[in-house]
Amino acid sequence: MVTFLPSRPGRLADVPAFTRAIGGAESNVACTLAVAGHRVRWVGRVGTDGFGDHLLDAIAAYGVDTGAVRRDPHRPTGVYFRTDADRATDAHEVVYYRAGSAASAMSPDTVPYATVAGTRILHLTGITAALSADCRALLYELTAPRPGRPLVSFDVNHRPALWRDDAAPEVLRDLADRADLVLVGTDEAERLWGTADPAALRALLPGPAALVVKDGARTALALERPPGPEGATGPGSPTGPDVLTVVPAPRVEVVSTVGAGDAFAAGFLSGTLRGLDARARLRHGHLMAAAALTAPGDLAAPPRRARADRLAALGTDAWGRLHLGPGWTSAGTEADEEVRTR
Repeated sequence: MVTFLPSRPGRLADVPAFTRAIGGAESNVACTLAVAGHRVRWVGRVGTDGFGDHLLDAIAAYGVDTGAVRRDPHRPTGVYFRTDADRATDAHEVVYYRAGSAASAMSPDTVPYATVAGTRILHLTGITAALSADCRALLYELTAPRPGRPLVSFDVNHRPALWRDDAAPEVLRDLADRADLVLVGTDEAERLWGTADPAALRALLPGPAALVVKDGARTALALERPPGPEGATGPGSPTGPDVLTVVPAPRVEVVSTVGAGDAFAAGFLSGTLRGLDARARLRHGHLMAAAALTAPGDLAAPPRRARADRLAALGTDAWGRLHLGPGWTSAGTEADEEVRTR
């Protein structure tokens, strides 16, 4: 969808002008992964209007394959407006215009499974499930067990303003439990299921091989089931005690919080594609999130891979001293990094 960013802080009623940008959790993840050097395809539907033209051009400019996107001549491209306040505060306002949009018409018929088959990871979010009954049916279809299914990543991404019924807790739990990898924030877990305790969430979601729980600016942890025979880790594979990995977040000078969760997902998925261990995957998630937190807008340029790898490899003490501010992703030398970790 197209995002309209406010020209100044304040209530939507008081903001006089907005800047057009691209938005959407899945496209944010896709763009960030593409810039990070991965081959990425974004699948969706947009209108045949100018906003749809803008979305396709902007997303493709990040290096994302948009060949599977379909244009809908009968429905408009979705848009939304937001304030620049932190999403977790009462001052944050967001207004979606997505009912009847091209994306809301996605279904098992309009997005055949063949469109996403053959990939290593299929990333989905709970936002799609909120758009319509057809979108919800599509996610159930894409998360259904089947031979050769890609690793299914599911970011819960609960957006209360999009849900028109009270089905979110049940639907999002069902979809998450059908995935292989789940990402959820403590705030949305508390809101949806009445708990943010990792052990309780794991009991609620026994299906995924990996559960990542993000606690804002404090920490992120992964609960991962050990691989079964021949590396099997999906639902139904042999169970064993989860391996727990906890990584604190670095200190960050926050410019805007919007898009940080999507960036974290991109960093974690990048590490997954590269076969990194759990600590490195969580650290890359934190670093990608820090890039988004220290820049305005929903998307930010991630650090170069070599730089991110150096930071992710820091010792525990040096990681704990890491302090990232605006512009850190383009800072040039290892000496700069050393100063930031003193």
